[in-house]
Amino acid sequence: MTQEQLSFITHVAQGKPETIVHHDAACPFCDVAHLTNILAQEADRIWLVNKFRVLADTMQTIIIESSNHQGDWSNYDAATGAAIMDFSLRKWTEMRHDAHYRSVMMYKNFGPRSGGSLSHPHLQIVGLDKIDGYAHIRPENLAGDAFLQLGEATVSIATEPVQGFLEFNVRIPSSQSAADLSDAIRVLTHYVLNGYFHGRCDSYNLFFYPTDDGIVCKVVPRFNASPFTVGYLVPQVFQADRIAEIEQEVTKFVHSYLK
Repeated sequence: MTQEQLSFITHVAQGKPETIVHHDAACPFCDVAHLTNILAQEADRIWLVNKFRVLADTMQTIIIESSNHQGDWSNYDAATGAAIMDFSLRKWTEMRHDAHYRSVMMYKNFGPRSGGSLSHPHLQIVGLDKIDGYAHIRPENLAGDAFLQLGEATVSIATEPVQGFLEFNVRIPSSQSAADLSDAIRVLTHYVLNGYFHGRCDSYNLFFYPTDDGIVCKVVPRFNASPFTVGYLVPQVFQADRIAEIEQEVTKFVHSYLK
């Protein structure tokens, strides 16, 4: 096994709940009274140990963002989004400062093509004991020409994306700018689900990266993966004219969404 591979524990995944496809299935995150291994709680934001820890040599935790089963970054109001982002960044930082972990990753799955299994709004924070989860990420993947500024949050489109096509990079100088990061993510996810690709995108991921000069959140619309990426690790990118169109579309969404 190479350094950058994670070992999946198959038997632990058996019986794992799923509500993205089976919408009528019971949601464990709605049943707050029976949650276990809670690490911290503020209002209806809950940080807890993942009950189904399917990755060896890791600590998998979950942040339940809200008690609203239908909540999402695309429909949170400003105050709700800011509170969730502040809580999440603090808990991610707490784990990152734990010397037990070689790296700590925070991300979010939303929708049937995102790799998730539960529709209730949540983020995941995973501490990796032996692996550098950022080993394949280059500074160029988190860069791009800034086209939008929301407070201290700078928004760009990656010109050298990790997976390909459209990846928004949102950069803030520190976790003190959690509210600005939240506003940017609210606008971008609303655009991804309602404006991008004529509204036919139903899934996205959020990926968070610590950098020397702050924090970057990558907002990635998700479709079926390109065979060039799956088979050859070769991402496809939009041409400059399409990137310019998307920048204009997002800017219009800002004016209508944050008015």
